[in-house]
Amino acid sequence: MGNLEQHKIKEKMINTIKKMLGFGPSVNYAELVKNGAQIIDVRSPGEYQSGHIKGSVNIPLQSLPSQIAKIKKGKPIITCCASGMRSASAKSILSANGFTEVYNGGGWMGLQNKI
Repeated sequence: MGNLEQHKIKEKMINTIKKMLGFGPSVNYAELVKNGAQIIDVRSPGEYQSGHIKGSVNIPLQSLPSQIAKIKKGKPIITCCASGMRSASAKSILSANGFTEVYNGGGWMGLQNKI
């Protein structure tokens, strides 16, 4: 296998992983928020209290399935956490429950800089 083939395989694997975690094409988070997107922070209450995005709602990941009724349908949702792993799981849970416009915003500090 040549270097070019190896590079293409590696690139395809990285893109697959990014897609699984919700890191796809560039998203204009500031525009989403301006148009009424909900920010759901899925960290623990203690993590949330130590710092969070103003206006975000704290629903810890383990509580999300039982608290889905609190989330408005019909508005975009941006999930965030500390690094992007829990928010990727939250995105999957929400998508599986009928929410159609869900974005993984990744870590809350990085997301805050994008909005």
